[in-house]
Formats: sequence, structure tokens, C-alpha cells
Amino acid sequence: MILGFFLLLLFQLVGEVLARGLSLPAPGPVVGLALLIAALALYRRWRPFNEEALAASELGRAARGLLGALPLLFVPAGVGVVQYLGLLRDQGLALAAALVVSTVLTLVVTVGVFLLVKRLVGTSEGA
Repeated sequence: MILGFFLLLLFQLVGEVLARGLSLPAPGPVVGLALLIAALALYRRWRPFNEEALAASELGRAARGLLGALPLLFVPAGVGVVQYLGLLRDQGLALAAALVVSTVLTLVVTVGVFLLVKRLVGTSEGA
């Protein structure tokens, strides 16, 4: 499992160095995750494996351990919400309206982009 954590941290470090060094618009951990996925895809071509083998590997066990602790990351957000209950009470209606409008706008734009890409690619209706 230590090897799995090492690999995860190594790819995060490489992603961080690339993101900062090249002034990429994506955060370092996201770049590192993309690199990890690319490395796993290349490794899979060289030495095929299935999802069960990946889950049983050091990397899979480390990832499962991190995902088990994921709920702990929501504790600070919950504390922040409780800390600002007064602000939520005062501005709750405006926040709710902004949330609903931004969600609907995001859905409309996503559908528009999907339809535009579908038209540009020329996918048939039956596909």
C-alpha cells in the first residue's frame, strides 16, 4: 500500500510541477491524475490487466483507503455552513435563487454545447 501512495503522490508532484512550470490552467493534482490515467493506459497496452487486478494492486488498495477517508473532507465545509448560519438566514433566498438560476443555466448551456458538437461531428439520429 505504501507503493500505491508513493505512486499517487509522485504523479501529483509531477502534475504540480508541470502545472506551475508551464502555467497550465488546470490544477496540479488534476494534471497528475490525467498523467496517471495515461500511464495506466500505456501500461495496460504493454501488460494487459483487468479492473479486478487493478483494484487488488498496491495502487488500487491505496486509492480505496483514500476513498474510505473522503467523508472527512466534508467536515470543514459543514463547520463553515454552521458558522455562517446567520448569513444564510439573512441571504438564504438570494443564495437559493442564485443556485437555481445557475443550475438551470448550466444545464441549458450543456445541452446547447452537446447539440452543437453533435451537429459538427455529424452523428446520425440512429447511432
